[in-house]
Parts: sequence; structure tokens; C-alpha cells
Amino acid sequence: MSSIAPKNHASNRTLAVIMGGGAGTRLFPLTKERAKPAVPIGGKYRLVDVPVSNCINSDIRQVYVLTQFNSVSLHRHIYSSYTFDRFSRGFVEILAAQQTVGGAQWYQGTADAVRQNLRYFALPEYDYILILSGDQLYRMDFRKVLEQHIASQSDITIATIPVKRSEATGLGIMQVDGAKRITRFVEKPTDPAVLEELKLRDPLLAEVRVNAKEDHLLASMGIYVFNRDVLVSALDNTKTDFGKHIIPDAINHRQVSAYIFQGYWEDVGTISSFFEANLAMCGLKPSFSFFDRSTPVYTRPRFLPPTKVIDSQIDQSLVADGSVIIKSRINKCVLGLRSFIGENCVLHDTIIMGCDYYAPVGDNAAEDPVTMPHMSIGRGTKIERAIIDKNVHIGEGVTITSKLGAPDSDGSNYYIRDGIVIIPKNAVIAPGTHI
Repeated sequence: MSSIAPKNHASNRTLAVIMGGGAGTRLFPLTKERAKPAVPIGGKYRLVDVPVSNCINSDIRQVYVLTQFNSVSLHRHIYSSYTFDRFSRGFVEILAAQQTVGGAQWYQGTADAVRQNLRYFALPEYDYILILSGDQLYRMDFRKVLEQHIASQSDITIATIPVKRSEATGLGIMQVDGAKRITRFVEKPTDPAVLEELKLRDPLLAEVRVNAKEDHLLASMGIYVFNRDVLVSALDNTKTDFGKHIIPDAINHRQVSAYIFQGYWEDVGTISSFFEANLAMCGLKPSFSFFDRSTPVYTRPRFLPPTKVIDSQIDQSLVADGSVIIKSRINKCVLGLRSFIGENCVLHDTIIMGCDYYAPVGDNAAEDPVTMPHMSIGRGTKIERAIIDKNVHIGEGVTITSKLGAPDSDGSNYYIRDGIVIIPKNAVIAPGTHI
């Protein structure tokens, strides 16, 4: 656990606002029935657990989560997971989009979402507002960000990360002077001349841990610290998005600084990035691990039995609580809560999100040594490079093969995205099906 900050530390005067995301179209069909931050990750967590845990580990205990689309499961998870001592000021609360006297529109963007809720944020007890994304994978001590923000007398501080030139074309890129003041912002630059102008140079290059033989640029992480009054002033308009509108305008009129982060960071907003980030956790020393006692990732406490493994071979995999695996081979897979893998299954490069509940025990339970939930992977099934969402029943003898190189398409009870087969939540795949 992180050390507790002194009572007068800036973290105690900071409010965190986590953006609950829009429709999450890039993560469809995982967002078909849930908000993007509620998508399961790592077998037993949700994406939103990462920013919330970063806040808790940074002694920021006042957290709002803004939601709008498919928010029921996210609401349930937040209220089941995060409850502070009633004698503390800490809270993690949901602010859902709502109709008011002042307006009846859905959130039009990140800035508009914060603007519509300013009456909750612009309070005297908060000196700083920390804006976070709900779909990123990283560990960051926000106290260090706040300390730099205050020491540099900045109005706004933006967390940035060094990226290679080849990665810069899909991100918002910052040009920063020797004092770490941001002097220019370019959204997804593609012009080689512009990329050359934006690349890191000394003295900043000397303090950034990158290969000096390659060009690197500073990309925005979508993490912002605002002085409270500056945020109110910056939103006194109709602009809808922080990255596209508010930040570029502020650079011309405000003291905007860059906090250079040099740890692991991944935007898991697409199917391919989400898939690869999950499987990467199966390695012995992954870039992002949930096995970190100093900065744990918190989630909903559950009371599940230990996983049962019978005559199976499991390699480089994560297996969550309450699962059953019988006479099967599992290689580089993530198995979620209450997963049931029947006999003679072969799973490779696959995410099984598990089940929300066990099926009721039937009359024949006494005849079966292991009671089989109706959500399960049936006997003799072979799956490679797929995501099986929650509460899915796959019949016996089903084959799901890798679709690397195949175009995106929608099938009957399945989708192909980025060469990955996705079986949506609550689907039933008939025995003998080949996908």
C-alpha cells in the first residue's frame, strides 16, 4: 500500500473525474451490453478498477465516474467495490447523464460531460481537478504529477509519454520546451516535416529513458490536472472535447505544462489492443501485472471457492476464482471467474470472461462429481485466438480458429474484429459448430 499523504498534501484537495466513455464503438461487441470502463480485464477486474486504484494509491479519495451509455453494470460494480469508512471524506460515486433545467442533451464530448457537472466539481474544498480516462492500463502516482504542477505554477498539467515516430500518427503530440511548458499541440500528425519539428530534443531528450538512436515524440495520455478556477474558465464556452478543443486553446493563453511519464501505458480502446494487453499479463514478467503489493488494483470482493483443476495442462495462463478445468490443455489464456472447461478441450491465445453466476443445481447433481454450470466450454472444443464474453455456453465439439488477416465481419452469434473471433455475452453456440 502507498504511504498516506500529510493532511495538507495537494492530493487531499484534489477531486478525480473519470470519464465513463461514450458508446465504445471500437470495443464493440464487448460494449454491446456494458459501458467501456465495465469491460472485464485480467480475469477478475474491470477497466475502471485501474484509474480508481491509481487514485486510491495516490491518496486521492474523492472520485466521480461520469457515465452515459449502457451504464447499469458499471454502476453495480462501482457500488459493490468501493466503500470507504463513513468517518472519512472518501467516496467513489457515479454521475450519470441527466436532464436538468439548464439542458436536456446527452454528453457531447469529454469537456461537455465535465461542464454539465461543474456544480459538483467547482467547490471550495477542491483546489485541483484531475481528469482521467476509464479505458487505459497503467500505474501512476498522481501525487508526483500534482507536486510538479504546483512547483511549476501551472494552470494545467498534461501527462505525456514518449512514443516512437511510427506511433505518433495516431495520437495527440505535444511540443515542449526545456522548462516542460507545452508550446504546441498537433492531433494525429502525419506530415513528415511536422513530425520532425515535434520530435524530442535536448535538454528533455537527455532525461527521458529512450533509445536516442530513434526519434521519439511526446504524446498526450488524456490525463489532465486543472486548477479549479482555470477549469471553470476553460469550460465557459460550447466546446465539447478536451483533446480537440480545450487543450489546444489553453496552450495559447495559459501556463500548460507536461508531466513526462516513463512507465507502461496502454490505451485498450480497441479489440486488438485489449486482446494483446490481456494475453501479455500471462507472461512471467509482464509489463503490467496485478501482482504488485505496493500499488494493488482493487476490485469487487467475492466469496468464491478455489479453482479446481483435474488432469489438465495449463501454461502461461491466468485462472480466476471459482473455475473448473477437466482434462484439458490451456496455453496462454485468461480464464475469468466461474469458468468451466469441459473434458478434452484445447484453448490457445484465448480470453474466457467467465460467468456472473452458477447455474442452479439440478436433480442429477449427485450423479455428476462436478456440477456443470450451463455457461461453459463443452467437451472436445478447440478455440484459438478468441474472446468468449460472459455467460456464454459453447456446445461439445465446437471449433473456433484464428482469423488473422480476415476482414471484420458479423456472423450468427459471433463477430470478427482485428482477426479475433468474439462470442458476445449470453450467446449459445450449438454443438459441432465451426467458426
